Amino acid sequence: MDAKQLAAVVNRSWDESIVATLMDYIRIPNKSPIFDPDWEAHGHMERAVQLLRQWAQAHALPGMTVDVHRLPGRTPVLLIEIPGQIDDSVLMYGHLDKQPEFTGWADGLAPWTPVLRDGRLYGRGGADDGYALFASLTAVRALEELGVPHSRCVILIEACEESGSYDLEHHIAALGDRFGTPSLVVCLDAECSNYDQLWCTTSLRGNLVAALRVDVLTEGVHSGTASGVVPSSFRVLRELLARLEDAGSGALLVDELSVPIPAERRRQAAAAASVLGSSVYEKFPFQPGVRPVSNDPLELLLNNTWRPTLSITGAEGIPSFPDAGNVQRPYTALRLSLRLPPTLSPAIAVDALKVALLRDPPSGARVSLDIESAMGGWEAPPVAPWLEQSMHAASREYFGKDAMYMGTGGSIPFMGMLGERFPATQFLVTGVLGPHSNAHGPNEFLHLETARRLTACVSLVLADHAVRDGTPHAR
Repeated sequence: MDAKQLAAVVNRSWDESIVATLMDYIRIPNKSPIFDPDWEAHGHMERAVQLLRQWAQAHALPGMTVDVHRLPGRTPVLLIEIPGQIDDSVLMYGHLDKQPEFTGWADGLAPWTPVLRDGRLYGRGGADDGYALFASLTAVRALEELGVPHSRCVILIEACEESGSYDLEHHIAALGDRFGTPSLVVCLDAECSNYDQLWCTTSLRGNLVAALRVDVLTEGVHSGTASGVVPSSFRVLRELLARLEDAGSGALLVDELSVPIPAERRRQAAAAASVLGSSVYEKFPFQPGVRPVSNDPLELLLNNTWRPTLSITGAEGIPSFPDAGNVQRPYTALRLSLRLPPTLSPAIAVDALKVALLRDPPSGARVSLDIESAMGGWEAPPVAPWLEQSMHAASREYFGKDAMYMGTGGSIPFMGMLGERFPATQFLVTGVLGPHSNAHGPNEFLHLETARRLTACVSLVLADHAVRDGTPHAR
């Protein structure tokens, strides 16, 4: 196969149809159901599903089927099945639901307004993860156009990933054996630490989201009358958080939330740190004078991929400044987001969190902890020699450098599901979420050149998968 011909086929598809369709997709405010409980009535998710379905059908391959699988009250999934010439299966995954708008978009940019600027496509969802369907199908189409054999490919695009994929397991159960038993899973919803090479994700952290609430009064009272007598709900929350997190370093203090870091993952993180250097932290939009929690890139990578961390992502019971009178508030509530080590059981994490926060409430305050979601992480199985060689070869061909391995600080629930269901399967988990791409935040963008190169890399891996023991598995 001529690698330059393959790149030309891939680039033509991106230039002629993908970018324009992605711009239409960005315009749809199809927020994930946890952010839009009335998603079904609003119809935005359906518009996005139909847009992607129509594009797939317009670019269908011989024998290909495009189905929208539905279950009552649940977000749909888009399922595409492409016959292959090889007696094997590949499962390709992405999602089409989006994070909410967020604030702070730069002048001329907005979440639902696509903008092409300097090789970047700005707008919510283009990189996370709208491009995945287009890249997956194009990678297979390129092989077909060049007459290169490939396995049967199943492309699964869900609409609930940003909410924890709680609908997906029901679809998997209902779909039965339509996935087959894939020997390779390709996921395009991960990060890349730079735009200079192919990045292969080796692990994903789990995520535990909970609402911690402290009530001290049945109603607000005059702060001058109550202060010094009534315990502050905010202070009680601070005491509780001090049980969980070291206020100086951010390290979590509950032993059950940590796991030993495997030696191979430390080695891979050290290799990544040597390539990335200070860009590990310089990619973030720090305020002037703000420092990262460490100056050691390796420690930062391990913090972000294998150590538990706490983020406060929301608050209730605290008025905005214009509404903040001199009142001792009756309660304070915080939403906690804990990123969990890849191999930690979420059930163990939930039990440990409850013990730490609910025992002996300070000042006898009423403390409640509502567990909103708890999902496990994922660690990739050892990489087969054929896949390691293929990823390096693809990265050298289209990026000019070897591929790199690194864990990712985020979560993709479906990878954990697949790892349990198909323990012998190989995984290529990669993506386009590189420096400053800012998925979930303002100014999210898709780096178009990286997306094109990544599509070609996936196509080469699919071709190598077909002959991984040296002989095509022809039907």
